[in-house]
Amino acid sequence: MKLPRFKNEPFTDFSKPENRKKMEKALLKVESELGREYDIVIGGERIKTQEKFYSYNPSKKDQVVGVLQKGDAELAKKAIEVANEAFKDWGMTKPEYRVKIMLKAAQILRKRKFEFAAWQVFEVGKNWAEADADVAEAIDYLEYYSRWMLHYAEGAPVVKYPGEKNEMVYIPLGAGAVIPPWNFPLAILLGMTVGALVTGNTVVLKPSSDSPVIGAKFYELMKEAGLPDGVLNFVTGPGSTVGDTLVSHPKTRFVAFTGSKEVGIHIYELASKVQPGQIWLKRVIAEMGGKDAIIVDDEADIDSAVKGVVVSAFGYQGQKCSACSRAIVVESVYEKFIEKLVAETEKLEIGPARDNYPVGPVINAGAQQKILSYIEIGKSEGRLLTGGEAVRQDEGYYIKPTIFADVDPKARIAQEEIFGPVLAVIKAKDFDHAIEIANDTEYGLTGSVYTKNRKKIEKAKKLFHVGNLYINRKCTGAIVGVHPFGGFNMSGTDSKAGGPDYLLLFLQGKAISEKVK
Repeated sequence: MKLPRFKNEPFTDFSKPENRKKMEKALLKVESELGREYDIVIGGERIKTQEKFYSYNPSKKDQVVGVLQKGDAELAKKAIEVANEAFKDWGMTKPEYRVKIMLKAAQILRKRKFEFAAWQVFEVGKNWAEADADVAEAIDYLEYYSRWMLHYAEGAPVVKYPGEKNEMVYIPLGAGAVIPPWNFPLAILLGMTVGALVTGNTVVLKPSSDSPVIGAKFYELMKEAGLPDGVLNFVTGPGSTVGDTLVSHPKTRFVAFTGSKEVGIHIYELASKVQPGQIWLKRVIAEMGGKDAIIVDDEADIDSAVKGVVVSAFGYQGQKCSACSRAIVVESVYEKFIEKLVAETEKLEIGPARDNYPVGPVINAGAQQKILSYIEIGKSEGRLLTGGEAVRQDEGYYIKPTIFADVDPKARIAQEEIFGPVLAVIKAKDFDHAIEIANDTEYGLTGSVYTKNRKKIEKAKKLFHVGNLYINRKCTGAIVGVHPFGGFNMSGTDSKAGGPDYLLLFLQGKAISEKVK
């Protein structure tokens, strides 16, 4: 099976009237479908539970996006057992068959790109460009992982040995749990699930309770593409019951998770305990967050650095594990930088994602409260330059982009992940000191350096300890195949999603030797 060379899905240009019209049409279509009920699906069987929960629009907090089933431990057990049964057939299918399904899904998703973006506008408060980029990334995962599966299907090269025919093949692991976040409700959910499916594994998908409708839409997409019943099972419900049951079940072979450090550590610990009847050590793929820094050197293009920091800190309200939450600025350009930074930040308008404002809402009331509590802490740890308050509170969960200056590198707002539109600006004596501050965190996900000095760039490449380092550009917006994504330390297991090694996390090697005459 030969496929054309991989190309990234282009982003939509919303400055073109025809694209704006298409998006408006998709928004109206999705709006007409809000409030519908979605089932749990196990082995093709649609299940309704007595207890329900609701997904709400964070831009318009009383608007119901969907009604979901509140799954429990028993349904989670049933799902992993069904997935194990389905693995007996799916694990034996030809890679080409699995790839055809993934490419069919990519084709459908491409046709319905605006619609899938519109669901994100309503369910998680992404503006049009952020939502569109999420869908483009999802399409890229389907295409990119399909090609790498065909590569791994050829096996690995081994050294020739007289009198033997030797080979090394890759086989799937088994049935696993995929537990994605709400902030990239299609791209990350799809990327982890497709990584597992295309390699021959079966999956129980437990979407975030903040974005379950998009999870249901993904399930429908995969069914439309021809995925057999039981290969992908869809279970909504609380992490404390559904999630923990999936992670601890003896028949769960792997867990793919993206989310907070605290939940990631809990999953890692739970998965490490060998349960009665368990005959393997579970594989855990975890991407857990960051406290990402952008270093601004005294030899930087300051205007470019300001723009990069603003986009990285406040794009999608700072709700990205890759978001810039620390700007570390060399003291000789510090005052000039913060003056321009505040001016650029105060240009940002805040409002509903439906109306495509640059800054929308944070995801829910709990997140808003947590972010506001960090802002209160920040008031005693730094100098508030702009923002610092909730706005439009009668409508949704809005917080003004907030900047604190003169923050100590050890301050809580400089060390703890806030996951909101809050930026700590830290003064460094020089470039070396800036790198030292940047590395002084338990995380190691993304980072960026703005400087025109080649020697400093080379030094940062060696010493700045992050999984994704960017030079003279923003620290968000990793593109599949271009910037394999994943970090060090408490940022997770450095999974490198969208990279050439990612599928190996869902495979195991088998060496076969045959004696020949």
